[in-house]
Order: sequence, then structure tokens, then C-alpha cells
Amino acid sequence: MAVYTDVSDEEIESFIAAYDIGGLMSFKGIAEGVENSNYLVHTESGQFILTLYEKRVAEEDLPYFLELMEHLAERGIRCPQPIHGRDGKVLRKLAGRPAALIEFLEGMWVRRPRMEHCRELGTTLAKFHLAGADYSGHRKNALSVSGWRPIFEAAKADADSVAPGLAREMEEELQAFERGWPSGLPEGVIHADLFPDNVFFLGEKLSGLIDFYFACNDAFAYDVAICLNAWCFEPDLSFNVTKARALMTAYTEVRRFSDEEIAALPMLARGASMRFLVTRLYDWLNTPAGALVRPKDPMEYLRRMRFHRTVTSATQYGLEA
Repeated sequence: MAVYTDVSDEEIESFIAAYDIGGLMSFKGIAEGVENSNYLVHTESGQFILTLYEKRVAEEDLPYFLELMEHLAERGIRCPQPIHGRDGKVLRKLAGRPAALIEFLEGMWVRRPRMEHCRELGTTLAKFHLAGADYSGHRKNALSVSGWRPIFEAAKADADSVAPGLAREMEEELQAFERGWPSGLPEGVIHADLFPDNVFFLGEKLSGLIDFYFACNDAFAYDVAICLNAWCFEPDLSFNVTKARALMTAYTEVRRFSDEEIAALPMLARGASMRFLVTRLYDWLNTPAGALVRPKDPMEYLRRMRFHRTVTSATQYGLEA
């Protein structure tokens, strides 16, 4: 979450008037994240998240995301629900941007995930993958291998200002992915961005998932690989196999991996590192001046990618042989 587009009191009051949620009492920008402009809105009937969609979120994709959230909730996956206006619509315009009002989800994200949090995540992720099996929407993953190259090319000239030799290393990795990216794996709807700040807990129990704006149809194991990167490295960027084992064991108790998925996991985890390295690098070099946003350090994902290059078997991620 972030704020790129400022809106006035009058604009938000007019926007809120389209809903049966009472009058506007207060609102404030939310600075976390890097993708959309988000405001916490307090009305006479409660709190809501107002999102203005920017940057990589294509307007034509928004129904896929919003309808997916409703689909998953109907199948027991706790996630915030889009609020329908009096006219039945979910999407409308605000400050020249597509915008939606979303239910406020109770809970907190954990800054230092523990083994029990990883176990909860594994269970919920597998249930998410099964719950999306009958979702009729389809969206290609725009940030898979074919999408990394143009983002890298846009940042390549300045990459070495972030770290010497970075451009060459990323180029070599991209070529490896373009030659040998796994295909034909079991796939369906994936979240594709399940970082800790997109997973809420009440105590040690997972209370819901948020931020579905990278959701797409892709390999289930790739979603797991993203979570290994996001949840199982310590602040010093050492890999915590105990957390990974908890995540993987819980996942397989709900949905078992195929042999092909197991064999592909090291390459998928390495590629998941590249996905976030390349987008973070671009954002690091191109965050608009004055935006209420904190770009994330791309170098954390370079070190993760280097770790995954040393992995030869999924057992090194805690998956039982």
C-alpha cells in the first residue's frame, strides 16, 4: 500500500456518498507498499480501505481481482470484500484513477514470522489454490519470465549504481530462466504476492489475506516458491529450513506436490527471487519524487537468488524426500 495520488476532502466525500456506509468522518493515507494509492477511511458505519489503482495494475484486470476476492470468500478463504455502491457497482473513478472501496480486515501482519505462522500460511495457501479451482476468470501472469526482460532493460543502464556488476549478473540469470523455465506444472489461480504484510493474524491464527492485485493463473508451485522467499529468510538473509519445513509440510497436508513440481522447485524459487529483484530495482531507480512511499531494497532479493543457485534438491527447502 502507498499513496501516489492525493485526493481532497471534497473528492472523498463525493466518492463515499455513492455507498450506504454513512458520512465521512476521517481518512488518512497509508504509506506501506509500492503499487497503489491507499487510504484508510472512517465513516459512520466503520472503517474501509479506499484504493486508487496505479502503475502496473491494468484497469481491465480489476474485475478479475475483485471478483476473485468474492469467489474465495464464498469458499471459506477469509479476505476483504469489495463494497458495492447503491448502483451495485464496485469500480468507479476518483481523481482520474479507477478506485474501489474495500472491507477493512481485522488483524495484524507479523514482522518476524515464526514457525507457527509459516505453518498457518502453508495450510491457507493450499486451501486458496483448491478454492480457486472453479473460478471462471483467467489472467496471464504478466510478471513471469517474459515480463522480467522489459523491466530489466528499463533499469539496466543504472543497475550498477545500485551494486557493481549487478547488470551482468541479472542478464546471465535472465538468460538461464529464458532457456530453462519449468512448464507443464499443475496450475490455477495463485496470489503471487503473499508477503507477510499481505497476511493478517489474530494471535497465532491466520485471520485473512489481502492485496490480490498480482493474482493470476500460473503454477501453484511458483506461488509456494514466492512464499519460501518471503517467509523463510532471516533478517541476516540466512535461510531458515525449519520455517520452510513447517510451511511445506502444512501445504502438502492439504494439497500434495507432483513429482514434477518437486523437481522444479529450486528453479522456481530462484526465479521468484528474480521477479522481485527486477521490480524492486526498477522502483528503487524510478520512485516519483515526493511520493508517500518507501521503495524496498532490491539487494535482499539478489542474495536470495544467489542462495537458490546453490540448491540442488527440494529437500533443502524442508520438503520430505
